[in-house]
Order: sequence, then structure tokens, then C-alpha cells
Amino acid sequence: MAEYVVSWSGGKDSCFALWKAISQGLHVSHLLNFVNEDSEKALSHGLAPELVALQAQAMELPMLQKCVTWETYEAGFKAAVEELKLRGITGLVAGDIHLQEHRDWIERVCGEVGVEAVLPLWQMDTAQLLADFVESGFKAIVVNVETKVFGREWLGRQVDSKLAAELCQLGVSSNIDPCGERGEFHTFVYDGPLFKKPIRIGRSVPVARDGRWFLDIVEYSLG
Repeated sequence: MAEYVVSWSGGKDSCFALWKAISQGLHVSHLLNFVNEDSEKALSHGLAPELVALQAQAMELPMLQKCVTWETYEAGFKAAVEELKLRGITGLVAGDIHLQEHRDWIERVCGEVGVEAVLPLWQMDTAQLLADFVESGFKAIVVNVETKVFGREWLGRQVDSKLAAELCQLGVSSNIDPCGERGEFHTFVYDGPLFKKPIRIGRSVPVARDGRWFLDIVEYSLG
């Protein structure tokens, strides 16, 4: 049987890609996550590695976490996939939606290490995708936003139908992608149909760095 690993960020897109892959009959056996050596936070989303690892525990899926820098990311990515191939992985699932350069990179790197690249969300309408994510029962909060696009008050907001409507309106007026596909915002999924137990989020602190607001989730627990 073909086995797949999901490139996991902790956010809604990688989570929904996992959900779609399973719905399409793929056997997903692992998650793959990368931590920035410089910040000691998960790449892009700025989450604590332990918090991301807790998602895997909540879903009862093994996760491979590797430390890289942006300069060593591709080499680290290939090495991690090669390691997972030894565990039986034959394909990788990614949550990219419509950025062609991202798809080209995933397909090239997967091809070079000899695994199949699967993009279940590719070219979906992002407004519909966000609505489907909410309607499917997943629960997430905003944890990272561009300061030139959003204020700090967006941090910690629930990803629900109200937020989706606001993002769609901003998409019309300000050319913001409803799913934040260009990095306008990032999310953290804490519950949903894939979770055996929810992640409880406690004290959180807003932090500004590198032109972004981050929600530093200080207290959290499983169940």
C-alpha cells in the first residue's frame, strides 16, 4: 500500500490537505514539520515546535520534526523525505492552492527524491475552501499576520464563518487572498474531525517582529 506524509505547518491549509487526502482514499502515516534554527519556532507560522508536535499527538499520527535554516531548507527537506522513505513513505501531500512556483518546487524536490507529490487543494477557490474548512468542523485561530495588512487585533480570532466573510470582503476591496495564500496571515488548528482530543489554548502574548504580528501561545494542553 502506498503511504503518504503531509508537509505540516500547523495551519488550516496543511490540515485541510490532510483531510482531503484521507477523503480521497490515501493512506497518510506521517506528518513532516520544520523548525527554524534561528528563531527556534516552526517555519513561517512562528509556532512553538512543542505546540505543533501536540497536534500530531492529538491526531495520533507520528511526526518528524527537523531543524533547518531558510538557506538549508531544501537540503533538509530532501533529507527528511529520504528518511521517511525508509519508513515506507512513497508520496508527499502539500497544502498549496494556487502559487505555481510553490507547486513547481514541491514537484521538483519530490521528483528528485523519488516520491509522488500530491496537492489536494490545488486551484480550489480560496473563498470556498475556507468555507469548506469551517463547515467540516475544524477549529483554528489566527496566529500570525502581516502588519501592513492586519492589526494585532486579528491575533487569536477564531476561523469561523464571520471571519471568512470579512476575509472575502477584504479580498474584493484590498486584494487579500481569503486563505492568506500569499502569506497575509497564518493559522493554528486546535480541533476538528481529525483530532482525537482538542488542544486547549491558554495564555497567549502578541509579539511584533520582522513586519508581522505573532501570537506567542505560552500555555496549552491536550484534552
